[in-house]
Amino acid sequence: MAKKSRTKAPVTAPAEGEVGPRQPCPCGSGKRYKACHGAAGGALPVFVRRPFEGLANECDVIALRELVPAATAPLTVPGTDREVRLNSLLPMAAPAMVRDSGAIWLGLQVAHQYGDPARDLGAVLEAAIAQQDAGIVDLSSAPGEGPRLQDLITNDSLDITVHDGFGYWIDDIEDQDASMAAALEQANEAAYPTVRLAGVEAAYWTNVGPKEHLRWVMPHPEDALLDALARLHAAGQDAMTDEGRLVGMFRAHGLLAPVWDLPVGTGAEVLEKPAARFAADLADALAQGGDLSAEERSARSGLANRQVTIR
Repeated sequence: MAKKSRTKAPVTAPAEGEVGPRQPCPCGSGKRYKACHGAAGGALPVFVRRPFEGLANECDVIALRELVPAATAPLTVPGTDREVRLNSLLPMAAPAMVRDSGAIWLGLQVAHQYGDPARDLGAVLEAAIAQQDAGIVDLSSAPGEGPRLQDLITNDSLDITVHDGFGYWIDDIEDQDASMAAALEQANEAAYPTVRLAGVEAAYWTNVGPKEHLRWVMPHPEDALLDALARLHAAGQDAMTDEGRLVGMFRAHGLLAPVWDLPVGTGAEVLEKPAARFAADLADALAQGGDLSAEERSARSGLANRQVTIR
């Protein structure tokens, strides 16, 4: 039997914006891309890299799906007079619920991964509008082609409310029993305190116990954002507090979210002015253009390699 050649085929780096086969799949499954949405034969639905693009408050929607335990925002849906509300998380991670009042609640944090969460939301919204009886609206298989959430709502912006806990799950129920209170208490115990900063978009402070974080989903193209962050890091302009530091970033739904570690006791309020200053400095750095210096290139490489876990 002839021996196999020891010569390996050349490894081709993924093109800009693409995902390499051995890199984590951007869908968040934890698998490598080649074993998930990049599997041969189309084993999984086509992966949409930036599913919420064009949606009002795209960065906030990503934060509500990936970071924020308890938040809601009303949606405007032409063709129905029923109340429609977007929720970070619903009981049992339900895709949607029709309430006794007829109101429709959509959930962002769900168990399924069908490649395009905006299409999933569109499908469950249509199903919920068609459903008259109260109950859960499920999505047990890929919905196929059809309208996405962006196609069904007309909000120019989202009025987002971050809640202290999951009390909004039962805020429309008058006769609440002990079992509801117990389930709510259990859910609340698992939720980290979270606050949305008022002065900038999609920046969220959270207290995870041993430390605090600022996690900020940003809309800028990845390469341009990394260059700008590298410039600010090299210039010492990327700190939020004296002891807080930019520790890395994660990718979610086609966008980057830088993460700052903060000393325990920092809180959200003191971050408003530093965050506004950082936003202005970042805008200047994004507009600067040109080649990076050696120090900035080193900073960029370090930032690009510092991937952090979302939760």
